[in-house]
Amino acid sequence: QVQLVESGGGLVQAGGSLRLSCAASGRTFSMYAMAWFRQAPGKERDVVAAISRRGGTVTNYADSVKGRFTISRDNAKNTVYLQMNSLKPEDTAVYYCAGQFGPTDRSIPTKGEYTYWGQGTQVTVSS
Repeated sequence: QVQLVESGGGLVQAGGSLRLSCAASGRTFSMYAMAWFRQAPGKERDVVAAISRRGGTVTNYADSVKGRFTISRDNAKNTVYLQMNSLKPEDTAVYYCAGQFGPTDRSIPTKGEYTYWGQGTQVTVSS
C-alpha cells in the first residue's frame, strides 16, 4: 500500500513558477513509476508528466507542457517533484500525483494503469 500526499500548489501570475511535491509512504517507493495528472473544471483528468522507477531513466510529457515542466524524483526522500515554469492560465487545474509499480526501469504505465493517487493540490494561474 502506498499513500501519496501532494503539496506546493497555490496562486501564481502568468509567467511565474511553482514546484509541486508528492511525498510517498512505504519502503518500495523507488520501484514505482510516478506521474502527475491534472484536471480542470469540466475536463477529463489527463497525464502531465511521468517518470520511470528507480533512476527515472525515462520521462514523458504532455505536448502542452514540454519545455516548461520538469518531473524528477528523489528516492531517498520518497518524493516526486513537478517543476512548473512559464505558467499559463490554461495550466490552472487540480494536480494529482499517481504511482504504479514499474516492472522495468524503462516502463511508463498507461493513463489507466495507475493504482495509487493523492488527494490533489490546486494550481491557479492568473492572467
